[in-house]
Amino acid sequence: MSGLKIQSGDARGRKLKTLKADDLSVRPLLGRIKKSLFDIIRPKLQGAEFLDLFAGTGAVGLEALSNGARRVVFVERSPVSLKLIKDNIDMLGYGARGIIQRADITKGIGWLKLQFDIVFMGPPYKDEEKRPLFLTSPALKSVVESGLVARGGWIICQHHKKEPVKMPAGLELFRQEQYGDTVITFYKEIDV
Repeated sequence: MSGLKIQSGDARGRKLKTLKADDLSVRPLLGRIKKSLFDIIRPKLQGAEFLDLFAGTGAVGLEALSNGARRVVFVERSPVSLKLIKDNIDMLGYGARGIIQRADITKGIGWLKLQFDIVFMGPPYKDEEKRPLFLTSPALKSVVESGLVARGGWIICQHHKKEPVKMPAGLELFRQEQYGDTVITFYKEIDV
């Protein structure tokens, strides 16, 4: 994975440390998809609290910091990925604005007692044996049940086009974009 860099904001053009090219344990969001995503969410980012679940290399959360997010919480279970995220936060000078948590999201996220304006999740599509994981629905349900979304906040899910995603009660799908096999789905709470 060479050439991963910040595409916009105050760190635009800065290269990120990444995994070795032959390490397929993390697949970062493609540059064109990340650009499109940030074109959509940029107006909502200034001063936002941002949660990056299944953070991988941290590229999405780092892009959010570069575009004015007040704070990003990166949640990832891989120690290798967590070190990469920490190194990139330090290299970009984001210090206390980037908080790193080691956790397995599939076991729940109720321990995180914060609320976020934007929750982004990009779970892996397949395991090492190339079997589909279908992690989006349980992670989405856990986020909603844990009350992690601030009033007016968005949940953004990156998932494979063939992955069935069950929307929890209380959410409304308000936008969906497809890029090849990748789908980005935007949810918000239903106003009562």
